[in-house]
Amino acid sequence: MLLIGEGATLAHAARPLALASGLPKDRCQVFLAIPERYHAWAPPGVEVLPLQAQSPEVFTERLRTGRPLFSRTRLEAYFKEDLALLEASGAQAVVGDFRLSLAASARQAKVPYVSISNAYWSPDRPLRPIRPALDRFCGWPAPLAELAFRLVAPSAMRWHAEPLDRLLEHHGLPALGRDVRRTFTEADATLYADLPALFPDVPETPRRHFLGPLVWEPPTPPPDWWASLPDDKPMAYLTLGSSGEAQLLSAVTGWLTALGYAVILATAGRAELYGDDETVFVADFVPGYAACERADLVVCNGGSPTATQALLKGRPVLGICSNMDQMLNMRAVQARGAGLSLRADALGRGGFEAAVNRLSGFRAMKAAQTLAAGAERVDPAEVLLNTLLALVSARPPARPRRRPDGPSPPASG
Repeated sequence: MLLIGEGATLAHAARPLALASGLPKDRCQVFLAIPERYHAWAPPGVEVLPLQAQSPEVFTERLRTGRPLFSRTRLEAYFKEDLALLEASGAQAVVGDFRLSLAASARQAKVPYVSISNAYWSPDRPLRPIRPALDRFCGWPAPLAELAFRLVAPSAMRWHAEPLDRLLEHHGLPALGRDVRRTFTEADATLYADLPALFPDVPETPRRHFLGPLVWEPPTPPPDWWASLPDDKPMAYLTLGSSGEAQLLSAVTGWLTALGYAVILATAGRAELYGDDETVFVADFVPGYAACERADLVVCNGGSPTATQALLKGRPVLGICSNMDQMLNMRAVQARGAGLSLRADALGRGGFEAAVNRLSGFRAMKAAQTLAAGAERVDPAEVLLNTLLALVSARPPARPRRRPDGPSPPASG
């Protein structure tokens, strides 16, 4: 099988990395296509192929300006690269994480396709959009920005879905009705990498069901200061990942220490900050599960990967959110009482301290611990493998493809 991780953010490379690590190598041959910057984290026994993905900087700029995340031109380039990867690997099935072009390329190649997505994009329930942090609303009074967003949201959602529909139509495939939910989930089967308990209103169908929580952390040892973390004060684990507002890290660290917290700060290599190894402990990356377990509070960008790590360790989550993906995830966490969401574009010390104080109480910790205790212990790799086997067995035999030991595909521009 071929796993493709769209690497514009670390999250969409991390989930394929986690699956590649967990898949049984005695039952399947695994190829992993991710951008070169993540190759060092590939697990043993997996052949890594180059992938030309949109840069994090371009992706962030498109988010900030509210444009479709991938242009029609870029999706066409991805389509061609997908076909080259499928040909070079000889894959009998393909798994994509936010590789939207696979909705067209996998069908063109007649290869079964599984999409890894999140339940808040489910096409089986209505989507209630949340206003993301957009440049065009910068400086607007919040009520006016909310009113304007509600007015433009329906057409904006269709605009975001248009590039993939045009790609499908160009290659003689049926369009998806300009539905952004289907844009982000369309496949032969879609698996949601979430805690099912967070989304009780998302139905499971033969085509769309839960993979279960899928989390990953860089295979890095604990920093030298790990053994000296203090035991005499509450601990906060702070990371805004690869897609949060990194310029907020310094201020948030100061606010947490003023509230009496010691801080484990993971910068993801996006900020030059220094700790004192007494109250503030800084590294590019830390073992995420261990940091969540050591912490009393997890402060992140609200996205699914770190929020899920925190909840699986029974820790409340404070999400400082900027894009809709993060906000939709934190809406579900907040509804269960296990976290709170703050807007990155309206973050202030007073609101932050009030949120921290609310989450430091018994109720939030109890809600997070209840979610952790109720989480079904499933093996996401086994769920994926069974899904793929069912899809492959239902397909008629395909024409012979290039052998897996054939040459790697050329990198596309």
